[in-house]
Amino acid sequence: MADIPSHHMIYGTLVDYVTAEPLVDTDDERYRQKLMRLLVEKKGFAKGDLEPRLKIETLFAQQFVVSKIDLVVSAGGQRVMVVRYGPGSLVTRERPAIAAARVLDQQRLIPLAVVTNGEDAELLDSRSGKVIATGLDAIPGREAALALAAERDCRPLPESRREPELRILNAFDVEICCAGGPCALPGAKEG
Repeated sequence: MADIPSHHMIYGTLVDYVTAEPLVDTDDERYRQKLMRLLVEKKGFAKGDLEPRLKIETLFAQQFVVSKIDLVVSAGGQRVMVVRYGPGSLVTRERPAIAAARVLDQQRLIPLAVVTNGEDAELLDSRSGKVIATGLDAIPGREAALALAAERDCRPLPESRREPELRILNAFDVEICCAGGPCALPGAKEG
């Protein structure tokens, strides 16, 4: 395990529920693992329906940002839901979750987005950006997610809308160190 300074309390390592990879054990990661267990054990998804830790990389105005997509959920052979976790307020996480759902797949808009702090959640329509439901119980099960996805327009955004959505991710997901500047990212062209 790399010796990287962190602003999180680190308890050691844990094993990822879906991939069985060893991960750094933090409070945030424990919530992510809890969400994965909820989706599989209570919501009817298979572990194979879950894609953890995807990334979207952007570079605008000399600012390189890696946007982390905590979880992408599939059903019926299609990606139906993006899940983004973060502590604190949900409303501040809505717009970048919607942007991620709109641009992650170039061929298809992912119709649903979930923002959660592990204790509460909002289910969002990715096309309109509107909140559909609130609370952890609002996270749809497999059959409900399929039904909700079938009711929505999943055509990809016009190419002219991709860059503005990527810019939104870049602006919302930039990480600022306690030293006041962007964190240097190893291997980044501009970090």
